[in-house]
Amino acid sequence: MTTGSLHAVALALGGPLAAKARFAATVKGLRGASRGAPKFSLLVLTAAVICALFAPHLAPYDPIKTSPANALLAPSLSLNHLLGTDHLGRDILSRLIYGARISVTIGFLAVFVAGAVGVLIAVVSGLFQGWVDRVLMRFTDAFLALPYLMIAVTVISMLKPSLLNVVLVIGLLRWMDYARILRGEVLRLAEMDFVRLAVVAGCSRLHIIGRHILPNVINTWLVLATLGVGSAVISEATLSFLGLGVPRPLASWGAMLAESQKYLYTAWWLPLIPGVAISLLVMSSNLTGDWLRDRFDPTRRQL
Repeated sequence: MTTGSLHAVALALGGPLAAKARFAATVKGLRGASRGAPKFSLLVLTAAVICALFAPHLAPYDPIKTSPANALLAPSLSLNHLLGTDHLGRDILSRLIYGARISVTIGFLAVFVAGAVGVLIAVVSGLFQGWVDRVLMRFTDAFLALPYLMIAVTVISMLKPSLLNVVLVIGLLRWMDYARILRGEVLRLAEMDFVRLAVVAGCSRLHIIGRHILPNVINTWLVLATLGVGSAVISEATLSFLGLGVPRPLASWGAMLAESQKYLYTAWWLPLIPGVAISLLVMSSNLTGDWLRDRFDPTRRQL
């Protein structure tokens, strides 16, 4: 029997074997999908992660060191400051690299927090059902109806601006999509034979969740998380633009945009460079998420 046949049998049987077979098929599909992969988007995301991890080694200058004598130098290949300097003489390239560290860190951590809360709500709601499901879904609907940005600004204003507070506020206000979408997956899985057999066999709920539910929703969670990174980056940039993000003088793309407002016409590179960086990162996150969704969903891949 071929490997493909074994995978087909495992998927038909369901349970942990199905999860492993689906994961193996996913890895194989991703390896064979290089022609359809958004190479530029993956390159941008990889570059952002590298900048976040190795910012101290990649930045040519201290991002917060001022040099009034070198203020507002335009980008030029003939100068030491490749992307120019800001109104305080700080190197734009160095601040851009360190800003990537802030954006990537907040984006990934906020998505993890939102995804963890969403998975918890979805699993409890989908498995227990009944009044528990109704209460949790009405709670989710109530959160969806709230003005996200207004609440984020209000909460951050009441707290001391910090990286941790920004991550928690963004993450705890972005879990609703995970909860609603993953709940549907859990409800579908709860009706499948391998889950019913596990219940009849006397398996605990924790065992069912760990062995049958979570492995089968990880693909959907990964797609939502990839799409959520872009949203989290925009949220962080918005808060930093309003002065409610990471404390200054730490480099942040949103803070760089805020500081450039006075120089829109005299120093065009100040708003342009961080604006392009935010746009590229968000666009790359969305395109990669769309690609992953197509790869993980065979019905969409056939269209």
